[in-house]
Amino acid sequence: MDLPLQSKDLDVPDLSEIAQVLDAGLQKTFTSVETSVVDCPDLTQAPWSLAAPGICGSPRLADVGGPPYLIPHPTKEKIGRYNMADIATACDLPGAFVFGAGAGSSRIKTVNCEMMPNNLTSADGKRLSYSAKVAENGTDCVLEEYPYDEFSLLANLCICQGQPGKVVMVRAKNRHGDKNFVTAMRLALAEHFGERSVGVGGVFQIEKGSAKLHVMPDFSSAGLHSDKDVEDWLMFYNAPSPLTCLSTFVSHDPGLDLRVEHTHCFSSHGDGGHYHYDVTPADVEYLGYFVPVERIYRVDAPVVTHHIGRD
Repeated sequence: MDLPLQSKDLDVPDLSEIAQVLDAGLQKTFTSVETSVVDCPDLTQAPWSLAAPGICGSPRLADVGGPPYLIPHPTKEKIGRYNMADIATACDLPGAFVFGAGAGSSRIKTVNCEMMPNNLTSADGKRLSYSAKVAENGTDCVLEEYPYDEFSLLANLCICQGQPGKVVMVRAKNRHGDKNFVTAMRLALAEHFGERSVGVGGVFQIEKGSAKLHVMPDFSSAGLHSDKDVEDWLMFYNAPSPLTCLSTFVSHDPGLDLRVEHTHCFSSHGDGGHYHYDVTPADVEYLGYFVPVERIYRVDAPVVTHHIGRD
């Protein structure tokens, strides 16, 4: 893979310490919080439907490309430029399980789309990813299977051996604060660990309630020059539970121009896209499993960068 790459080791606290930090931090946002260190359940089973049974085994993060390749205009040579199997190999874990959030390839889907990566990248591995695009009516989501490794422009990926193992379980109900589930966890780690960079990959269910999602429409011809332009361009909608969410986040950027959190979700009822926050705070219930990662890889970082469109 002929792409520029940097990497840095991350701080890996004990799972018990992470559980304690998340428990304390999430209580600022949710009325009911439970955290513990548990054996990862079999995530190939419903309702998770992942391509590997676990999220353990040398976990690491990859931040590939970035919003500057999409905004203000798509960089054409980055469309269909990336491949999950190649990224796993470049991150020193060939054949790995890859999951997270990214942009699908318009070379494959004919239009710009969200991607929910969920692939076991070995030659005979399951490819269970999804894509989400805007329907022809301009207001609905079309969720489709995406059994490909190719993707475009940007992605935030957790890469691991897909093994069972110990993970941090997090339950949270009844949101009373203004932070979403992922941001609340990331900020809890940031407050506790300071400039020690802690990276996390995980999967969670929105078991009850609904969430605000977005799906990218086809590329903007006018150009996107501000967060307001991006907001006006995206197609937002509210999706009901249950939703399976694939997430990565980093408590502190160690100087790699990272997107510090990114979460995409899919479902068995046709909804999916980029997760923003729940819209039913009194009713929402989250259940997730998370692991701290050993290292982060920054792949093909844009030379000219900005912070537009990183929400």
